[in-house]
Amino acid sequence: MFGYAEPLRILATREFQSSIKESFYAELARAIKLHRWLDRHYFIGESFIRGTNGTEFVFRGLRKSMASIRSMAAIDICIVEEAEDVPDASWRDLLPTIRAERSEIWAIWNPQLEGSPVDKLLRKQPPPDALVSECHYFDNPWFPSVLERQRQHDQSRLDVSTYSHIWEGAYLTNSVAQVLGGKVRVDEFSPSRDWDGPYIGVDWGFAQDPTAATKSWIGGDTLYIEEEAGRVGLELDETSTFLRAKMPGIEAYIVRADSARPETISYLQRHGLPNLVAVKKWTNSVEEGIKHLRSYREIVIHPRCVQTIRESRLYSYKTDRLTGDVLPDPIDAHNHYIDATRYALQPLIQRRAIGGGGIKVAGL
Repeated sequence: MFGYAEPLRILATREFQSSIKESFYAELARAIKLHRWLDRHYFIGESFIRGTNGTEFVFRGLRKSMASIRSMAAIDICIVEEAEDVPDASWRDLLPTIRAERSEIWAIWNPQLEGSPVDKLLRKQPPPDALVSECHYFDNPWFPSVLERQRQHDQSRLDVSTYSHIWEGAYLTNSVAQVLGGKVRVDEFSPSRDWDGPYIGVDWGFAQDPTAATKSWIGGDTLYIEEEAGRVGLELDETSTFLRAKMPGIEAYIVRADSARPETISYLQRHGLPNLVAVKKWTNSVEEGIKHLRSYREIVIHPRCVQTIRESRLYSYKTDRLTGDVLPDPIDAHNHYIDATRYALQPLIQRRAIGGGGIKVAGL
């Protein structure tokens, strides 16, 4: 549409382009033919697209055609397809080449590696005049039913990290470094009468962290996370009402919460959550809780538990800065809903044997 309104020279490029068929050409030509007013405006040749007003689309690969790109004059818009694959060297050559007055560079990519060249260029430290927008399948009012069926199928069969990368624009993270890597699946379910539970836990929020709660069930060797409730900045006098609204009937069950806030627990016991109890903690209790979570054959999270799904992907172990080796220490971030789930399961998490006496203490 920009090229319809005024004459422009538009470069469509990617790192590798062996033929015109591998470029933006086919998609652009198809889009033009869908609208009669555009089809009348553009002439589509075997290797070019030109408008009656002088607009021209040029298709080049960066790796083999940078010299010819540098020689091009007055490029108004540069569209970089699959920008994730473009290395630093190509960006260094391309950026000063697009220098026409009011010229723009449009980078299009599905994020894969955090810290990739385009990630650093446009997400980590974007230029002050950059506009960065995330577009997901749910932003598309014309999202086709065939893709929706595929998305639902992928959601039920893929691990949460791979699904989030394919359908939600997340980085494709190192599953080895993920605390729950390879364990989580997102799928709809209804609790069975044969399941144990519910197990409800709460992690208290602070200034920047949410108060987070989850409700889980255990069916066989599978942990099911059915509900979540959370909010940043939740006031103490609003907490009971909020949790009871999000999880109807919560007051009838034992609710296990972080023991770091005894005054909060005491207040809520007197204001709507009479069965709220504090969990115990000890050295390595977090690690023992993680081992328990990973002991399940599978952790199934209901799709409505959006934040729990997100944390299951982001909660990770530290990695060595120099070698990239995964360390045994979990990073204390992206773990509020995961912590709430650990607290909920406190009676099932056994502390490792202490000394020679073999004493085991339930706690977290």
